Amino acid sequence: MGKIAILAEKPSQARAYADAFKIKKKEKTFIELEPCSTFPNGAVITWAVGHLVELKEPKEYQKEWEKWSLGSLPIIPQKFEDKVVSKMYTQFHAVKKIFNDPQVTMIYNGCDSEREGSNIFYSLLKMTKVNKPVKRLWINSLEVEEIRKGFNHMQSNERDLLMYQEAKTRQISDWLVGMNCSRLYTLLLQQKGFKGSISIGRVQSPTVYLIYKRLQEIENFKPENFYEVEGVFKAQNGVYKGKAKIKTKVKEEAEQLLYQHDIQPIDTGQIVNVTNKTKRVQPPKLHALSTLQAAANKRWKYSPAHVLKLTQSLYEKKLVSYPRTDSQLITQNEFEYLNNALPRFQQLIGQAFAPVLRGQNKRYVDGSNVGEHYAIIPTKKVPTEKALQTMPADERNIYFEILNTTLAMFHQDYEYDEKMILTSVRNLEFKSIGKTELVKGWKELFTSDKDFKEREEVLPAVSQGEMVQCKVSVIESTTIPPKPYTEGQLITMMKTCGKSVEDEEEIEVLKSIEGIGTEATRSGIIETIKKHGFIEVKKNIVSITSKGELLCRAIEGTLLSSPSMTAKWEIYLQKIGRGEGSAKHFIENIGKFINQLIGNVPKQIDALIIETERFTKPTAKDIAICPTCKVGKISLRKNFYGCSEYKNDCKQAFPERLLGRKLSEKNIKDLCAIGKTSVIKGFKAKSGKQFSAALRLVEGKIEFEFKDK
Repeated sequence: MGKIAILAEKPSQARAYADAFKIKKKEKTFIELEPCSTFPNGAVITWAVGHLVELKEPKEYQKEWEKWSLGSLPIIPQKFEDKVVSKMYTQFHAVKKIFNDPQVTMIYNGCDSEREGSNIFYSLLKMTKVNKPVKRLWINSLEVEEIRKGFNHMQSNERDLLMYQEAKTRQISDWLVGMNCSRLYTLLLQQKGFKGSISIGRVQSPTVYLIYKRLQEIENFKPENFYEVEGVFKAQNGVYKGKAKIKTKVKEEAEQLLYQHDIQPIDTGQIVNVTNKTKRVQPPKLHALSTLQAAANKRWKYSPAHVLKLTQSLYEKKLVSYPRTDSQLITQNEFEYLNNALPRFQQLIGQAFAPVLRGQNKRYVDGSNVGEHYAIIPTKKVPTEKALQTMPADERNIYFEILNTTLAMFHQDYEYDEKMILTSVRNLEFKSIGKTELVKGWKELFTSDKDFKEREEVLPAVSQGEMVQCKVSVIESTTIPPKPYTEGQLITMMKTCGKSVEDEEEIEVLKSIEGIGTEATRSGIIETIKKHGFIEVKKNIVSITSKGELLCRAIEGTLLSSPSMTAKWEIYLQKIGRGEGSAKHFIENIGKFINQLIGNVPKQIDALIIETERFTKPTAKDIAICPTCKVGKISLRKNFYGCSEYKNDCKQAFPERLLGRKLSEKNIKDLCAIGKTSVIKGFKAKSGKQFSAALRLVEGKIEFEFKDK
């Protein structure tokens, strides 16, 4: 065997691989390794920077596809071709040169161990036109030990090629839907007076539609009053409440029940039954990416994209396993190392507890059902106190969320006593249920967390046959509308196509979830629909914009608004990844679907009534006279404050956001008028630490001014 060429997905990954071996030399575009037992003739590691190649644009196939016109649709090339991303030529040629090196006899795909990693590798390999044998590196962690093990047990590329086929088909189908449908809907809506453009996506459009549907439910919700019969009972050892078995929209029905039983407002009852049951709650399942995103959003309001970024950073620091996983299970191997590292992990969280070994519990450990990657868990590398302190606070939060959820698997079950009292008042039965905590168990790990604090209804000690005084009344309540989604719930909503999104336990028992998007892509889709202006997120609550509403009204009734259809497409794409489906068949069907839309959508849009004034942009409000040209007015543009004389070469501008802090109109006014602002709180340094400072305008540029200590 000659020299090995290894392609990593990004430079940080390449550095992690190189750190596991002895480095011969480092260059701008590659790292060369010394020969060793793993690479007898040496190896050279190079890298992509995400996608170095992408699908060609329509105009690169046919000139007439450059102009947006209804007459040029459908845009369906005979053969789909890739091109090098314009800013990536240097790195592409470096990779091509290494792959073509006559000394290199084998190429290793070391991109992320998932579909997109396969797509990045093979799309690039095909562009280099190199034909050499390929093997696949498949690892779950960037720890030195795992990297060495992975390179010593390289896999054949059969599964890799199927995953590439799946990812490429997904990429092509997204391209087809995006290119054709965005033009179709934009042009038809513009004919109706809409001034902007509408981006349509195979996955993003049904996602927006699900959010729209929830907000429609809230808007159309009509609150209704309902009535129940409640008793407040005074026993020897305390007071408790209970309800009779009636819930009605008609108040008279509840009153009739009291009348039938001849119950007085102040009466006497008897306890007819008291039961005590001890209930146990197992620790939560280990985290997949989506459950981690949902938990972090609930606790700290982090966006799903931010959670993925933080987890990726922890992965690159070799502290957690591979983040883009949909599995909540581990194999016996991981269980063993976690069990061995338990004392060190307990020391890290400052809590010691006698472990419960759940190595045989298939809720956590089941090698036969793990899939491509196991759950997100801490690696064997335990961070030092110093490493934890230098970590940004949000990253530390995510690390401890992963660590505590993993340690919970070794902790005792949570136990509580559920007491039920049946009280009879003139033969009408009232039920009271109370809860008393017995063993905190795994919940100890989350004690600082308000989410895990149960509201406990503690019932007094009573005995069967005991007489009680009671006050019985009809109580009125009102039905409440469904709540809007939080950003974290969007992930679960996509995963379940909106089914049972509130009931986390119900989600767990859904045997086969037909979700839209994949574990790796969902947070990116949410970011895309935010960027396109279809939704807004304020204080973690998701609302739909006028543009988002227009999109949903336009696609209503078509398959573009159907999450279940998108889920079925996703299932077929996965079949391609398993070698059971045909990419050609799938792309042909997408083509038929596009042709069908081209035939039907014009009639639908024609019937649509659009209030165009809702989409006209408000004119920019003048804030201050420009301090540079003294002629123009400074006003807020798209995402910066700029001078109205920019066409006459005045370059004065101020950012709308500076180091994570939004600059107000008053801040800009002060800078322009007096050259200085008062102290502003909440700037965020690269380290993640917050600081306060005043801003000064020096020769048209903003500078920080700190108070002398």
